[in-house]
Amino acid sequence: MDLDDLIAAQHGVVSRAQARAVGLTAARVRWLVGSGRWQRLHAHTYATFTGPLPFDAQVWAAILRVGAGAVASHRTAAYLHGACDDPGPVVHVTAPASRHVRTKIQGVRVHYAHRLALSRHPSATPPRTRVEDTVLDLVDVAPHPREAETWVSAACQRRLTTPERLADALGRREKIRWRPMVEAMLTDVASGAQSPLELQHLRRVERAHGLPTGCRQRRVAGQRVIWIDVDYPPYRLRVELDGRVGHTGEGRFRDRHRDNRATVDGHATLRYGHADVFGDPCGVASEHVRVLTARGWTGTPLRCAPGCPCGNP
Repeated sequence: MDLDDLIAAQHGVVSRAQARAVGLTAARVRWLVGSGRWQRLHAHTYATFTGPLPFDAQVWAAILRVGAGAVASHRTAAYLHGACDDPGPVVHVTAPASRHVRTKIQGVRVHYAHRLALSRHPSATPPRTRVEDTVLDLVDVAPHPREAETWVSAACQRRLTTPERLADALGRREKIRWRPMVEAMLTDVASGAQSPLELQHLRRVERAHGLPTGCRQRRVAGQRVIWIDVDYPPYRLRVELDGRVGHTGEGRFRDRHRDNRATVDGHATLRYGHADVFGDPCGVASEHVRVLTARGWTGTPLRCAPGCPCGNP
């Protein structure tokens, strides 16, 4: 590969060793940097252009600075894969555990892994960890279980992976934080729950209080196709779980039309947001019980804890 091909493949970034390997002398590299034609990014790592640095070029610079075998990982890899919309303030790079970068690199966080050869994506550029390993890396460093849930559900919701592939990758890891929760979550996601809000409803509202099992993400076709977050067909009850995005402006009108159509068809609709389901799952369950009972449910709700308004004391 000549210098032009290398520059094109690496978004305009090269290391000193690469430049020397394609025929540039050390003096020529120093002149290119000193004259302003190239810009120094990290030690022995250069951009072969002037001006702002695109994100992919920043990633290449970090990978080349960390050295042979390094790949983008964690939030950086998640952004490159499309699993999140914000790459964060630093570039995350993982190197083989057999190596160690002794000098701190500005703007770069270096991780180490023993199984990097297995978790590395075989063809993506810039080099990065596979989607499933990226998600599990982020789960492993998540400070709170809700953040771990968010990474898993986002990757599945954006159709970047599946619960089955994540479960397979999880099975190959000996140690990972939040393992029991993630194993249970993958089962739940496979059943149709697609966000932390839906997962919380499934666990803390429905299961914890012994309610009937709803049909999740149910597609209903008519004059226009609609999707129901949680549907209880025998009782003609529908539950809509509204996140913080997508339910203003036109989204709000779509919700209204959907709810009005359900009412015309004889369905009841209950609508909840994060504050309801995370903040008062027992209160949400109590409302479910009242509507379900009025519509023919003869089951007995469970009281999940002292003070819970559902079930018997």
